[in-house]
Amino acid sequence: MARRKGNRKPLARAAAPADADGGSPGASRPGGSHRLASWRSPVTLAMTRQERESFLSDVHVGVLSIPEEGRGPLTVPVWYTYEAGELRFVTARTSRKGRLLERAGRISLCVQTETSPYKYVSIEGPIIAIEPADLERDRRPLARRYLGADAGDAYIEETRDEHAANVLVRVRPERWLTVDYAKE
Repeated sequence: MARRKGNRKPLARAAAPADADGGSPGASRPGGSHRLASWRSPVTLAMTRQERESFLSDVHVGVLSIPEEGRGPLTVPVWYTYEAGELRFVTARTSRKGRLLERAGRISLCVQTETSPYKYVSIEGPIIAIEPADLERDRRPLARRYLGADAGDAYIEETRDEHAANVLVRVRPERWLTVDYAKE
């Protein structure tokens, strides 16, 4: 059995079918070529749309990547929400991240689990709006999502003035890459 990188379970390999004469595939080819056929089961590790939507709706920290001219992308963790096909997160307009978002027009975001069996969803899409973040509509629900009601409210009160000029960034994912290793 072949071993997969990362010391995961071995890949099962099916026996190659025999030719009509009982020999191995390709045995009757000129030059005696013995190329063996190997294949994996047709089970896909990709998530269905419903699985993907459910996964993104759960609480995970996203890893945001924004193109930056003349450098590699800026890649930073973010709190986010995902509802009705739209990704939303809050940031400071004047931060490096905020300035790059204004210029970029598109982002990539990867969300993953931290425990086995691993799962991830990677999205790429256009920024459809950057608008002032509202404390009650955007910031408080996001803080509660990640910290719980009491700690989220405390965080908002402690940082109310510091984050008053934050913006809400809205993204419509167009491209998806998903994997759920529980399907192995």
